[in-house]
Amino acid sequence: MYSISEKISITRKISVEKSSFINDEALPSAITTFSCCDCGNKNTIAIAPYESGFPVFQLYNEDKILSKDELLKQGIVNKTSQRVLHFGELTVNDLPTLYFGTDCTSCHSKYICVFSYGEKQPGLEILTISGIWKYEYLK
Repeated sequence: MYSISEKISITRKISVEKSSFINDEALPSAITTFSCCDCGNKNTIAIAPYESGFPVFQLYNEDKILSKDELLKQGIVNKTSQRVLHFGELTVNDLPTLYFGTDCTSCHSKYICVFSYGEKQPGLEILTISGIWKYEYLK
């Protein structure tokens, strides 16, 4: 897992085996897999709540990595409801939203994973993986 600091271009969305984890399903980490669209290798990711990821704000802050419009157009995030704007302008499921970069363990294609984690209602904590997208650095 790593943060992304250069401008990127999203090329395609990849499906994940499991995208929603409720309460203890996410502890000590939410584990799922995705297949590389270039070589077909099955990759595993493990997201540890409160430990994994970087604030999604880093992606769209001053359009340094991706623009807000691109994030919305690709369905990576949604506009945040007025009642929870303290989580940021763009979120997944109106919960704190994070991202990380990862590479295919076989061919080293680059992917970005976006997810949210938090208490949706009292006693209900949800980790939702918005998706995994293949990306390339812009020259």
